[in-house]
Amino acid sequence: MQAHQIAVTRTAHYYTLGEAGPETEYWIIACHGYGQLAKNFIRKFESIQQDNLFVLAPEGLSRFYWKDFTGDVGASWMTREDRLDEIADFCNMLQQLYAEYRSKMPKAKLILFGFSQGCATQLRWIMREFPDFERLVMWGGAIPDDLDYHTQPGFWDQHPIDFICGDKDHFLTPEMVEKHRKLLAFKQLKVNETWFEGGHEVDREVLKAWFAGL
Repeated sequence: MQAHQIAVTRTAHYYTLGEAGPETEYWIIACHGYGQLAKNFIRKFESIQQDNLFVLAPEGLSRFYWKDFTGDVGASWMTREDRLDEIADFCNMLQQLYAEYRSKMPKAKLILFGFSQGCATQLRWIMREFPDFERLVMWGGAIPDDLDYHTQPGFWDQHPIDFICGDKDHFLTPEMVEKHRKLLAFKQLKVNETWFEGGHEVDREVLKAWFAGL
């Protein structure tokens, strides 16, 4: 058996809140977690919607049924199968969206927001393309351990990282959090930690309080 590859054109999907224009002050690119859809995920950001904010939520390129061939549909950014191809595909999608909308909002402060699996998605894109952004928000997710975060010296000194997590998050247990802290120290990355009462979710009120503090 021989494995082969072929590059094809496919349709990517994304959703937005607000209007992108020269007067936009804040721009959020929000990457959903495993099994979510962008059209549902972006509704979380309605709690902070205002005239000077534009939110763009891209969707993972792989969709699937949660149960057999019925029920809810979810999307994923990547799996371990041909992972490098999937990483290249979603990075290309994110870079294309970034280039298109940055030209419409040249002065907007860009916030890269990842939830769960979306955290690794954002970081893989960042370390591949080095987009111009204000800060990174990792909500309920961890950094990939296979990246070199210092190919551009001083890069992370200029781009703050916020780590936000629920104290009852069943994915990020105390043991996992401690392991993640050691990984951050090993990779020489500093994060601002924020904890809230809740589970593995983007809590609307916590999101509103975080955005008000920018």
